[in-house]
Amino acid sequence: MNSLDNTDLRILLELIRDPRVQIGELSESLGIARNTAQSRVRRMLRSGLLHDGGREIDLEAVGYDVVAFVTIEVSHRELDGVVGALRLIPQVLEVHEISGRGDVWCRVVATDTHNLQTALRSILRIKGVIRTETVLALHTHIPYRTEPLISRLAQSRAEAAPRK
Repeated sequence: MNSLDNTDLRILLELIRDPRVQIGELSESLGIARNTAQSRVRRMLRSGLLHDGGREIDLEAVGYDVVAFVTIEVSHRELDGVVGALRLIPQVLEVHEISGRGDVWCRVVATDTHNLQTALRSILRIKGVIRTETVLALHTHIPYRTEPLISRLAQSRAEAAPRK
């Protein structure tokens, strides 16, 4: 769905900023008609761009189809500065401090390998980054999910609840 216009992108930003926003609030905050907001959200849901009730965005559908996992070795005195600098790189989706090989793990997206290379060079220029190791994701078999955990928790609590 590369035919997104500015209104579509503004709708996506509002949904990211406030996942509970109602269509009326969305249309008011963007200065567009309620029917426009409703039809555009429906269209993005039908196309697969939006998932999970309209709050999860398929980044591949907007052109970010390269996913990489970057392990970063960091000078420990510089860890806070490295994390702060990573926050400023738009392609960095998440950052975790890890144990084992490396100190920080990032999920990075890019539009193509040249865009990824630019992001990786930005990471390498951060003060305190010693080295990186990058692994490309070829296919996502199980996307990020929480439903199985919550279902299991609800089931175990229901089983443990006293019967009336």
